[in-house]
Amino acid sequence: MVSGLRISYRRAGSGEPLVLVHGGFGFDSRSWGPQLDDLSDEFDVVAWDAPGCGGSDDPPGSFSMDDYADVLAGFIRELGLARPHVLGLSFGGALALALYARHPTLPRSLVLAGAYAGWAGSLPVEEVERRIQRIREDVTAAPSQWLPGYLSGMLTASAPPGMVEQTLSLMSDIRPQANLTMLRAMANADLHGILPDIDVPTLVLHGELDARSPLAVGRELHAKIPASELAVLPDVGHLSNVEAADAFNREVRNFLRPLGQLP
Repeated sequence: MVSGLRISYRRAGSGEPLVLVHGGFGFDSRSWGPQLDDLSDEFDVVAWDAPGCGGSDDPPGSFSMDDYADVLAGFIRELGLARPHVLGLSFGGALALALYARHPTLPRSLVLAGAYAGWAGSLPVEEVERRIQRIREDVTAAPSQWLPGYLSGMLTASAPPGMVEQTLSLMSDIRPQANLTMLRAMANADLHGILPDIDVPTLVLHGELDARSPLAVGRELHAKIPASELAVLPDVGHLSNVEAADAFNREVRNFLRPLGQLP
């Protein structure tokens, strides 16, 4: 239990701790299957289910990005993970930034994949309003009626049919009201002010064809985070960890390996 919430997670491997933080729209720790399978030969890989996702309890409807960050910090401490590397995708990338903003001594490094500095921190106001209005309307219907409309923002048109089907199946476990809480927190989050103060090694990892978080967003994160590295995966969409798992895992390894072990 963390902050009164039951938090579920998956864990594999041994070595330096690597915490994986998934995105929204029904995703949970299962979305990190390629990383749990591959990176566990070198790292202690821990993939959590955020509040309202997977096997974790739903958060209060008022939950903010700061609240999610505090629960993530409590989760990391509860497991006794000493200064883990934190890898977040999409909402998870914004949450990794919020974690650093509130608990700067906790992460050893950050990997921001298809990330935002919150929607308010990375997107025009009208785009934020359009997104949140759309999800407010969508959650009033059965997920099967509206979730497929989001797939084009997650994967490119060249993604194999089996990958598309598997992704939609995972998204179909969405808990609509909890997802709305998560996306409201994302819509209200503006983390661009913390970017120049980040002083841990940071990799900005972005799909070239990301339609959900356009590459320009990743380039801006890279420009504002001192000494950050930028890696662009060609011909890949938002779910780069799935659509180009081998290349994604290779970039993560190449970034983390030189950091060595904590003294």
